[in-house]
Amino acid sequence: MRTHVDLPVSLSRDTAEPLTTQLAGWLRHAMLDGTLAPGERLPSTRALAAQLAVSRTVVTEAYQQLYAEGWLDGRHGSGTFVAEMEATPRPPRESAYVPAPPPPPADWIDLRPGQPWVRDYDRAAWKRAWRRAADLPPGDSPDPYGLPHLRELLADHLRRARGMAVGPENILVTRGTGNGLDLCALALLGPGARAGVEDPGYHVARTVFAARGAEVVPCPVDADGVIVDGLPGDLRVLYTTPAHQYPLGGRLPIPRRERLLAWAGATGATIVEDDYDAEFRYDVAPLPALYGLDPSRVVLLGTLSKILAPDVGVGWLVGEPGLLGRIAGLRRAVGDRTSGPVQQAVATLLERGDIDRHLRRMRLEYARRRAAVVEILGPVCRLRGDTAGLHVLAELPAAVVPGLVERARERGVLLDSTGRHHHGDLSLHGVVIGYGSASLPDIRRGCRTLAGLIRTARSGAAAGGAARAASGR
Repeated sequence: MRTHVDLPVSLSRDTAEPLTTQLAGWLRHAMLDGTLAPGERLPSTRALAAQLAVSRTVVTEAYQQLYAEGWLDGRHGSGTFVAEMEATPRPPRESAYVPAPPPPPADWIDLRPGQPWVRDYDRAAWKRAWRRAADLPPGDSPDPYGLPHLRELLADHLRRARGMAVGPENILVTRGTGNGLDLCALALLGPGARAGVEDPGYHVARTVFAARGAEVVPCPVDADGVIVDGLPGDLRVLYTTPAHQYPLGGRLPIPRRERLLAWAGATGATIVEDDYDAEFRYDVAPLPALYGLDPSRVVLLGTLSKILAPDVGVGWLVGEPGLLGRIAGLRRAVGDRTSGPVQQAVATLLERGDIDRHLRRMRLEYARRRAAVVEILGPVCRLRGDTAGLHVLAELPAAVVPGLVERARERGVLLDSTGRHHHGDLSLHGVVIGYGSASLPDIRRGCRTLAGLIRTARSGAAAGGAARAASGR
């Protein structure tokens, strides 16, 4: 299909170069660099002359010159078009943009953490939700808090799923955890403010806080979560994942939660609680959210990324109305918003109970996957964090982890390590195994491969130790 293109061309009368030559040169360059594509229709000589405030003769002579050179084609009465020519390779342009790494080959097994299983969903419910959203007219003044009806439904969801007694006045709808973190940083931090992030921990939190000008302070964690004793007293914000620490997998015990809240009360810091993986628990009772223990000192972030799919792009920020009012005002000022149609679709999924049903199905599915990981890897290494969430930590000596990850990759199994997530010193080392995005058969195959590599690594270490002992005698 041949289309018309608008030309952002300007001519100068302050040079000795004729206007016709300038115009022909600009068009020729535009066709060379791809600004004008083959088959695109140029403006008529009359229209372009009026746009450039020149005589029609200038445009006519430029077009005739390009016709003669083969750049243009067309016939009288049908218009002027860019000619179909053999493509000329364009020189690469320098850019600061770094493309995302390509996805792994289809036959590889991806056991990296952070991704849920998105292939099994209720297609009828999904289509119904989007049809209903499409029936509603587009809005012209987005509410920075989010759609009121969705906030009511989210309040009810949090009451049922997390035992939190909150109302819609405590909820602001976000585009996900990253967006919620940025809004918190915008409202609570400033240039030079000190923001604590678990170490090892979620790299996005470090990135977002640093981008807002804060000084990021690594806060050590152990097998249970963030270590409260020794937390700096001058932190403005502390980001933590107490439900299932990322990536070590700990669940912050009640006594430590109480000490953490006491620390926040004494220092005036705000705790940003990422309710990471809180919906998925195995053989353990749920622990209360920090927000439910002290709403005055905590902001809670949640998302549908793990419950439904990352592509949905809807989350929530729970806080006291005064703080939410400040965040909403800043959000309006910077033009940040959550898509209205997406919010409408999510509201329908919540209203009809579709998300609750999906969550119940996925709890059973992830429990089967978790059981497979524990069955295969439990005998060869110590597993941490297997009581909740979608990943576990296989604790291993620091020296063997990089080689183990590389050898697994050579066999088509993608793994993660604790080293990628740390900012300072590490107390625990190992391989982080996600069981969300791979199928159950693939998880079994990948874990068997990893178990074999662990046994080989330990045999080699034992043989090396025996050799060193023998040489020392």
